[in-house]
Amino acid sequence: MDIHKKKQITEDLQGRFEKSTIVILTDYKGLDVAAMNDLRRKLRGANTEYQVVKNSLLVRASEGNDVALIKDRFKGPSAVALSNDDPVAPAKVLSDFIKENKKFEIKVGVLNGKIIDPDGIKALSSLPSREVLLAQVLSTMNAVPSSLVRALADVPRRFVNVLQAIKEQKEAEA
Repeated sequence: MDIHKKKQITEDLQGRFEKSTIVILTDYKGLDVAAMNDLRRKLRGANTEYQVVKNSLLVRASEGNDVALIKDRFKGPSAVALSNDDPVAPAKVLSDFIKENKKFEIKVGVLNGKIIDPDGIKALSSLPSREVLLAQVLSTMNAVPSSLVRALADVPRRFVNVLQAIKEQKEAEA
């Protein structure tokens, strides 16, 4: 590969590193072409890019962004999964893929400037998706005003019931 092609790959990868919310470094050693294509297809479905890159290019592309935190882990066969959107989706896909392919390995990840180990990525994969979390937050936010309205509406009703009881008591005395 000539130097211009290497520079182009490095610049492209560096731009994608800067935009991504999560970068997961994997070891694909021992996987055949069919398994790699299956993994790429699953990750594409989760809006995640997956690319096999030479370690020297990864080191150059990581300079000046959060991925530089893990550049000492760029050893052996390396591929990166990058997602700009939901950090949970690629973690789920990769964790599920590990269950099917024991040779596949997650080395380390970077999530919003913080290093996460393989156990952290597995824990991240157990979280609900972004849409489910947003729905839960929305339902919680919706429940609070509804409960407040019910409580406020209950006060006048109880007051009317007390007045009705007093009226009935006075009528019984008279």
